Amino acid sequence: MIEKIVIVEDEKLNADRLKRLISEINPSVKITAVLDSVMDTIEWFKENEEPDVVMMDIRLSDGVSFDIFDKVAIQCPIIFTTAYDEYAVQAFKYNSVDYILKPVEKEELHSALNKVDDYKAKMENQLSIDKLLSYVKQKEYRTRFLIPFRDGFQTILVTDLSFIYMDMKLTKARLKNGKDVVLNLSLDDLEKQLDPKFFFRANRQFIIHVDSVDQLVNYFNRKLKVILFNADVEVIVSREKSNLLKEWLDS
Repeated sequence: MIEKIVIVEDEKLNADRLKRLISEINPSVKITAVLDSVMDTIEWFKENEEPDVVMMDIRLSDGVSFDIFDKVAIQCPIIFTTAYDEYAVQAFKYNSVDYILKPVEKEELHSALNKVDDYKAKMENQLSIDKLLSYVKQKEYRTRFLIPFRDGFQTILVTDLSFIYMDMKLTKARLKNGKDVVLNLSLDDLEKQLDPKFFFRANRQFIIHVDSVDQLVNYFNRKLKVILFNADVEVIVSREKSNLLKEWLDS
C-alpha cells in the first residue's frame, strides 16, 4: 500500500495539481517532498529514505530527469508525468510503472497508483518465493570420483567410501572392500564436497562415513576415540567436536 510519495516537478501549478489529485484519491498518502530540479532530487535521495513511489516530470529546470539515475540508485517505482511522448521508451528503463501525458487526469493517476500497488505486491511475493527457495534448494554434493587406473580411469562411488585419511601428504580413501585409493583432493576440499549427513570431519587427518563407525570410546581429557569397522587406525576427536560427533551419529 502506498504511504509516501515524492513529486519531482518544476512547474508549481502542475505540482499543486498532482498533490490535489493524490489527496482526492487517497487522503492518507503523505507527500514527503516536492522537488523541482535534477540537482535537488539527487541531493534529496542521497540523504533520505526512498518513498513508495516517485511522480517524476522528465524535463526539469536544469536538465532531464534521466540524469538523476546516473547519480543515485532509485529502487522504488516511478510514474513519469510529462507533456512529451518522445521519452516513453527511454522512461521504461527506469523502474517505470506508467507514463502519463499532461495534463494529468484523475482517472489516469488513479490507475497508475493501482499499478504501483500491484507492482509492490508482486515484488513482495517474489521476495518471499526467493527466500523460500533459498531454504529448500538442496545443495548438490559429490557422488563419485574419477581416478587413474592402469592405462585409464575408474569410477569410485561416494557410497563405497568407508573413511578418508591423510597418509604421507597423500589423501587416501578406504573403500568398504578394504582397498585404498588415492584422491587428488585435500581434506578441506572434500569436506565441502561431501554430504555432511553422511560424512564427518573428525580431525585434521580423517573424514569418516557414518556407516563406518562401530563405537565411541571415552578418551583422555574428554576426547573421544572412534572405533571404525575393519580398520586398524586410531581416530581421536577433540572435546570441542565430541558433542557434534554424537549429535551427528544420533540424528
